[in-house]
Amino acid sequence: MMLQLRDYQRAAVDGLYDYWREQPGSPLIVLPTGGGKSLVLGTICKELIEGWPDMRVLVVTHVRELILSNYQELLNIWPFAPAGIFSAGVGRRDAKAQIVFGGVQTIANKVEQIGHIDVVLVDEAHLMPRNSETQYGKLIEGLRAINPDLKLVGLTATPYRLGEGLLTEGDGALFDDICFEKPIGEMIEEGYLCRPISKGMATAFDLSGVGKQGGDYKQNALQAAIDKDDITASVVDEIVTYGTASGAERKAWLCFCSGVEHARHMRDEIRSRGFSCETVTGDTPTGERDRILADFKAGNIRALTNNSVLTTGTNLPIIDLVAFCRPTLSAGLYVQMAGRGLRLYPGKENCLFLDFAGVVRKHGPIDAVTPPGMKKGDGEAPVKQCPQEPDDRGLVGCGSLIHASLHTCPDCGYEFPVDETPKISAQAEDVPMLSKDNASTRQVERRTFAYHEGKGGKQDSVKVSYWVGMSPINEWLGPAHTGFFKSKSDRWWRKHGGQAPFPKTVLEFMERQNELLPTGEIVVKPNGKYWEVVDAIAGVANDNVPKASNDNEPAPHYARVSAGLADVLDDDIPF
Repeated sequence: MMLQLRDYQRAAVDGLYDYWREQPGSPLIVLPTGGGKSLVLGTICKELIEGWPDMRVLVVTHVRELILSNYQELLNIWPFAPAGIFSAGVGRRDAKAQIVFGGVQTIANKVEQIGHIDVVLVDEAHLMPRNSETQYGKLIEGLRAINPDLKLVGLTATPYRLGEGLLTEGDGALFDDICFEKPIGEMIEEGYLCRPISKGMATAFDLSGVGKQGGDYKQNALQAAIDKDDITASVVDEIVTYGTASGAERKAWLCFCSGVEHARHMRDEIRSRGFSCETVTGDTPTGERDRILADFKAGNIRALTNNSVLTTGTNLPIIDLVAFCRPTLSAGLYVQMAGRGLRLYPGKENCLFLDFAGVVRKHGPIDAVTPPGMKKGDGEAPVKQCPQEPDDRGLVGCGSLIHASLHTCPDCGYEFPVDETPKISAQAEDVPMLSKDNASTRQVERRTFAYHEGKGGKQDSVKVSYWVGMSPINEWLGPAHTGFFKSKSDRWWRKHGGQAPFPKTVLEFMERQNELLPTGEIVVKPNGKYWEVVDAIAGVANDNVPKASNDNEPAPHYARVSAGLADVLDDDIPF
């Protein structure tokens, strides 16, 4: 049976085609880990060849497992696809196939063997350095020497690179824009990924003497600071405690460690507690690695330790406990590590994250990570820990990290005494695992739209004002934009009952607003001095048809939108 695309996967493919029709650049498709990038890649390959039978496509990545899984996914939807593999790690060199799945290490210097390519699809595009002297740089340069009209497309879960910021910005950027993005928070809400739960740990690492290099901690110094017998024993004690908790036992544990030796010592410590455990590093032979991962996926091994080699290219949905034992300054690495535990699996309700390394507090919610080089707001609200010891009333919680404004723990139902809830303060690193965990719901009395003129050459947008009492809470939609902003606008339109096709200009959006349901509620969270709209929930009736004119009715205190005029009170626009 042929696999069917989910709605967002179809939108990702169509978003690429729309981008190509409108502009000549190199776009990115951003899908979270577990979002089905392989199926999207396969669909693009299939539809391109069916539409242009003489076209040649190259799908390139750096990991052997990804090469094989992407190739197999294409065969799943197109059993007789004219495809081959060019990878030394796989042991195949099908250089002349119409669709080539290649490893960059093998093909970077084999451009002449491959020949003319029309479209290059790069999986895990966040690993592409800007330097033209790298393997990726040489490959793209060589292919463009043969075909100057070569099209380049990247796919990634994290569109930014350590020390360089967004892949679409700055000198030497290889990509021009994001043509489609599916937020990880939406994937979780819609049931495509499982919910993450994070716990505050008693064991913490002292990094006071660890220097930095290349935008992250120095590897040798980091391992020396963390790989100590007493610390390792304490960490494993907590992992075992949570992993074997009565009524919440975890089947498969994945530990991200701070080096090869640290990973081996963690493995030995877990084994000493009577649990099966294996280690995977960059030096693990291919056959042994395949055996270990197959046994782990089958449930025959309880725990895996690794030195961050399992951050990409692995599909292990059985994982329901992830131990962060590897501090990092890389937001992308944090999101990639977290993504290992979010895939769905039978009987798996959530994934437990044990944050020994402090990466959740450092980088914030996985659905609201700020890419390097982008300024954060005026501060985030802090977290508090659900108590694991009896309080004055004799009540005990579960130890989850939750937002400080919550009075009830969403994981166990523990109710905090009112005077125990701390006030909101500006501590950007103190945040829960999901941004919506610090959100609250507001009833919307009415909603207005306003035309907003783009600044700095940007497209115009729609200002949406949700009136809560006497004050509006605003967000902006970009029907004329591309990338994430356009995707957000189209999702909002669809959720509010708007019909296809989606509006492509602000004027069309305003003219068709009578198609829309009212907004009944909004979900908001504090972001500095403003409220940020996390979600808008449609009501059940359409109240957007303009009322009859009444000259005796006083003008409202907000600016009316008429004939394309903008709201004059747009001094709080965030872009």
